[in-house]
Amino acid sequence: MQYTIQPTTKSLTGEITLPTSKSISNRVLVINALAYSPFPVQNLSNSDDTSVMEQVLNSNTDKFDIGHAGTAMRFLTAFLSKIVGKWEITGSERMQQRPIKILVDALNKLGAKIKYINNPGYPPLHIWGSNLKGGKLELDGSISSQYISALLMIAPTIEGGLELTLTNRITSASYIELTLKLMAQFGIEYKWEGNVITIKEQNYKPIPYTVEADWSGASYWYQLAVLADEADLVLNGLQLDSPQGDCSQAKWFEDFGIVSKQEGNSVRITKKKVSLPENYVQNFVENPDIAQTFAVMCVCKGIPFHFSGLETLKIKETDRIHALITELGKMGAELTEPAHGELAWNGNIDETMFASQVEIDTYHDHRMALAFAPAALINKHIKINDPLVVTKSYPGFWGDLKSVGFKVAQKEKE
Repeated sequence: MQYTIQPTTKSLTGEITLPTSKSISNRVLVINALAYSPFPVQNLSNSDDTSVMEQVLNSNTDKFDIGHAGTAMRFLTAFLSKIVGKWEITGSERMQQRPIKILVDALNKLGAKIKYINNPGYPPLHIWGSNLKGGKLELDGSISSQYISALLMIAPTIEGGLELTLTNRITSASYIELTLKLMAQFGIEYKWEGNVITIKEQNYKPIPYTVEADWSGASYWYQLAVLADEADLVLNGLQLDSPQGDCSQAKWFEDFGIVSKQEGNSVRITKKKVSLPENYVQNFVENPDIAQTFAVMCVCKGIPFHFSGLETLKIKETDRIHALITELGKMGAELTEPAHGELAWNGNIDETMFASQVEIDTYHDHRMALAFAPAALINKHIKINDPLVVTKSYPGFWGDLKSVGFKVAQKEKE
């Protein structure tokens, strides 16, 4: 399927009810299960990832297919390793290409019994759940914060607790901090000193919990506001003072003229005239999920950029560095990868290509569709292939776009 995205106005006004946070939802579902809570989590994300997590945690079977849901694969691998029983977990073809060896090795050191069904180091997995014994453990902090979060959430339930030392530069520390803050809300005490996180054996305390709106999903509305001539958008359910690391984008977008104001349980964003950056430099090590948003936006505004901290983008739903270079290349921008974890553009663009109709491939990656759709404000006939991939994190996105004046035309691809 293909969608053609066309704006009917470049003055955006409206009220958007954002999807709730997938990151919070997925963590709280695991924590709630570990707390044996009688309270169902309120306002859960309706994303594919969260639906998969919820289905597995409420399932009576012992075999699970989590599709493209990388977070679910990591969190559930750790969770199932301590739930007595024999389990099998698999995923999509892409999921079976995403490494999980670091997490499996760590869990096996704690007494888990996990074996690879096909290729060593990759799903699918056989897991024999049992009582885990804690102690000291080292983990490479530069690979994926989800491995770390997966271990941290089960740490209080491990015999003797866990002392986790993170080696190398820590990637996406804000997501680790989010995990720990959520655990603390459920009664868990922890220490994070330097690169060592210590969690003693203790019990989670069941509490009622309501999930807030998703800051990663908000990034596309900030991007739209930058690309529009005028903008006055109310983003419901969003909190400027949020445990989500991506809330820092509100400050970043000030450089592009976007003003954020908390109004009750919503954030209003408006646009003012400013001098745009001549060359935008940003480190996304704490916020890798919004790198695509900024890359597309900068190309659309003609702002050269140099991004760093993108090491984890190669092991996401797709190799996002490659995908951005390829798809923005279709718009006439030649991006480069100066070093591992970096992405740059010198500002040169082929205007003929930039003005032509462009078909954007999404690579089974929701954030490719979400980040490129706003480009329709600049290229008025942009086409998005496999547009329903957005259901992974933001199922209502296309409807929300229509509500602020976009035409979304559907076509079946041959």
